[in-house]
Formats: sequence, C-alpha cells, structure tokens
Amino acid sequence: MKNPCRSLSLVLVAVGFIFSLLLAACGHGDNAPDVSGVDVKPVQIVRYDTAWFSLDSNNIVPGLRRLSREYPYFTGDFVGNILGAGPLSDTSQVAFAASRQFLVSYLPVKDSLEKKYARLEWLKEQLTQSFRYIKYYFPRYNLPPKVVVFIGPFDGPGVAITQLTLAIGLQSYAGKNSSFYAGQDHYPSYITRRFEPEYIVPNSITALSEDIFPDSSDGRALVEQMIIKGKYLWLAGKLQPGIPDSIRTGYTQAQLKWCGANEAGIWNFFLQNTDLYTKDPDLIKNYIGDGPKTLGMPDTSPGNIGAWVGWQIVNKYVQLHPDITPVALMRTPALKIYEEAKYKPR
Repeated sequence: MKNPCRSLSLVLVAVGFIFSLLLAACGHGDNAPDVSGVDVKPVQIVRYDTAWFSLDSNNIVPGLRRLSREYPYFTGDFVGNILGAGPLSDTSQVAFAASRQFLVSYLPVKDSLEKKYARLEWLKEQLTQSFRYIKYYFPRYNLPPKVVVFIGPFDGPGVAITQLTLAIGLQSYAGKNSSFYAGQDHYPSYITRRFEPEYIVPNSITALSEDIFPDSSDGRALVEQMIIKGKYLWLAGKLQPGIPDSIRTGYTQAQLKWCGANEAGIWNFFLQNTDLYTKDPDLIKNYIGDGPKTLGMPDTSPGNIGAWVGWQIVNKYVQLHPDITPVALMRTPALKIYEEAKYKPR
C-alpha cells in the first residue's frame, strides 16, 4: 500500500448536548461563518472495534481474512501499523500470533469501552459539522471517505489518518480515572486527564489540520516553533468555532487563568531568560511539548507554554490583518508573523 499512514498521532475531544452548550459558551471569540449550505457527506461511523472483537481467537486466520475482505481500507493498517504486527498475508504467522494475543488480552478493555461508547450519534454530528468548516475554508482538501473507530494498544494512536480513513482509537479516551492507565509510566496524570470523550473531535480535527498543513517546526528556531504551534491553535477555532480554550490548549482552567493574568510576565521571561532564536532541542522541549509545568516558572504554569505564547502572537498578527484567510495565515512564514505582530503584552 502506498504511504499507508500519512500520520499517526497520539493525540489528546463532547458528549452530545452538554458539550454543545460548552462550545457555545466558552470559546475564544472566533468568528464563525454560516456553513449550513456547505455540501459534505454526513459522517457514518464504522465500528471496527465491534468487528475486531467478534473474531474467534481459536480461528484467528480465517477471521482476519474475513476482516480483510470486509474492511480492506483499514485491516492492513490496523494490524501492520497500529498493532505493529507486520503485513498480513497467507504466511503472516507473526501477524496472526500478535493479533490473537492482542484480541485475548484486550477483551476487558473492549467490555469497558463498549459500554462507554455504545452510542456515537454525537460524534457523527460534531464531526460532520467540523467537516463543513474544513470544506468551507479548504474546498480542495479531500476529506477521509470513512471514519473508523477502533480499540488499539494503549501506546498506539488516539487518532490516525490513513489513505482512506480518519481512525479514532477509543483506548485513548477511556476516561481520566480509568484503571487501564494506572501504573503506566508514559501516561502521567497531566496527560490522562485529557483522555476524555470531549477531546475526540478536537484531536481528530487537529490531525486533519496537520494533514492539510504538515507541521514544519522541527529543526527551526524556538520562536518559529512557538508561532507554528500557535497557528494550529488559531486554526482550531476556525474549524471548531466556540471550542473552549481548555480543550483547545489542553490546559486546566487554573493554568489558563494563570496565563491570562501573567501574559506580560511570561513574555518578559522569554525575552530575559531564553534565546528566541535558539535551535537547541533540549532547551526548546522545555517550552514546546507536554509537561506538568514549565521549568523556571511557577507550579501553576502549564507545559507547552510556548505554543500558548505563539497563539497570542498569531492573534496579534490577525488583528493587524483582519481579512487574512486561514490558507494565507497558515502559509505565512513564522518569522514574518513575529516581526510584523510586534507583540508587547502589558
């Protein structure tokens, strides 16, 4: 298969009416166009999770062959890339054995998630609406023809984009207090608190945004990486108008409040304590990427604060260019945004 997974992202998405109210009430003021006339195919959810766990562990080979026929657009990606078991073929003994082991060992996970996600009408509706915004702003982008939900390994992706699917891994949304995450070093509490249903759609749209505009931040200067990450936070508001800032950033309400109250101090910290043009990855990772806090700042600070600052710089640039389109903004060089925004919070 050509380029079987364009991106696999572990990502960090609401349940029905309550979340819709939150979206309407808690957003960051993003202007929303009327997309009711945008023609997109209503999202249909393919329950690959149900299909997979209907397999008979004692007859795994014929079962996998059947799944390959019924779900040819995903089974190979699931076994080969998500399970990491290698390609399927008539002689794929390693893949067959790994598939059987996963099937048996994850039955308790399936039983729990089957109850939590028995109905997904809310997911269909919210994805369909966000797809309208994507098509409105990026009419040439080919949306994935299928949306698949699956249950994969806990160290696998919460959202994956393959050639033909937007695939959502429910194992990454079992709930912040789920016992499945306990004792796993790669899942500290500042990450698992985002393993809730309300992050599914935002994470999915972020993955699609990065498919439209591949992240080019690696190897760039700190300030460029901050602004590139800030662009995606800005774009999230265009594709999901009204998205709460806590969901958009992944911060707690207390962390957001701290950032808002200390914006000038945060920027002064960067100016006085860092080289904004450094390309040192060890220094950059303190400001870009997940963490319980930012080293050198109070315990109330969030990790990934560089992305938040970059978002504020992008907002200032957009204020100076109110007619800029998402396409133009995402294509504007980060240094141009930084230089023209003249960001000086007070």
